[in-house]
Amino acid sequence: MAVVGTLAVPELTIRDSLPDGFLDCAPRDLHRLLPEPTLIELPGRRAAPLFVSILLHGNETSSLAAIQQLLRARAGHALPRALMLLVGNVSAAREGLRRLDGQPDYNRIWPGTVAHAGTPEAAVMAQVHARVLARQPFAAIDLHNNTGLNPYYAVVCGPDPRTLHLAALFSRIAVWFRGIPGTQTASFAGAIPAITAECGQPGVAANATAAARLVDAALSLAAFPDHPLRHEDIDLYHTMAVVRVRPDVAIGAAADAAGLRFDAGLDRMNFREMPAGARFGETGHAMPVEVVDEAGRDVAGKFFSTRGGVLRLRRDAMPAMLTCDERVIRQDCLCYLMERVGGHDMPPGAIA
Repeated sequence: MAVVGTLAVPELTIRDSLPDGFLDCAPRDLHRLLPEPTLIELPGRRAAPLFVSILLHGNETSSLAAIQQLLRARAGHALPRALMLLVGNVSAAREGLRRLDGQPDYNRIWPGTVAHAGTPEAAVMAQVHARVLARQPFAAIDLHNNTGLNPYYAVVCGPDPRTLHLAALFSRIAVWFRGIPGTQTASFAGAIPAITAECGQPGVAANATAAARLVDAALSLAAFPDHPLRHEDIDLYHTMAVVRVRPDVAIGAAADAAGLRFDAGLDRMNFREMPAGARFGETGHAMPVEVVDEAGRDVAGKFFSTRGGVLRLRRDAMPAMLTCDERVIRQDCLCYLMERVGGHDMPPGAIA
């Protein structure tokens, strides 16, 4: 691992076995076993591997706990399918952070990235991506946590039947989002079934168990059904836009009049269909948020108003991943805005 400035430049390590101590290692200690991003390739009875990425965000630790739980339970027995396991940002996990200052987001550096094209980190994930596809994989799962109050749900970048069947192994709630360029799921979409599994908040044992059940079910599946899901088997939502607080706008109780002060319990709006007029908080700024749609356009005025010094929805929408954690807001976003997808909005054959 080379060092540029104060940050280590990652290089990919490839292993064909787990390091000693992996199954009991805490996220903050993982760097002692795996000092850089590591792809672990384990054999199974079926050759086409399941690819699983964990700790792309270092503070989203249910993914590691899930894999440890799964592999402990299957110790001494052959996996039903080969497993390619990527252990991502171990340096951020050491500090309990999503990413280190100066690092790119490890879930924005996959093939298709624009913001981080040409970086050493993007080169690592391009290497992983090519190696996975060369194995003709069965599917890809990216395990994550979130900070707000959210149910379990899967994110899909395309609502094809195989991908929706994979999503339904985790939750009946699926979010169709064409994807931020450079995410793991977007990089595989269209080539293989690929989902992001949002496993609730970190540090909750039940959330790790839910993630372990998903991976175990995918490993055990011989093939995806060749028929579409029924409407009653899935609740599908479409992400219309990403909401970010403008960089020059202060956040929180100490913010000045032009800042943004969120209402208490804001994250209780997650996965609730909120009407036009729903409050997010108080502000003296003309428009404290940027709202970017799937075409990359800022459509803040379409979704929000600040009349009377209150940030409100201008139209009905369902928030997801709402958080009041300022560090997460600055490194990622305030929330996503979604709408329910009806049968008439679906591509033919996606859902029966």
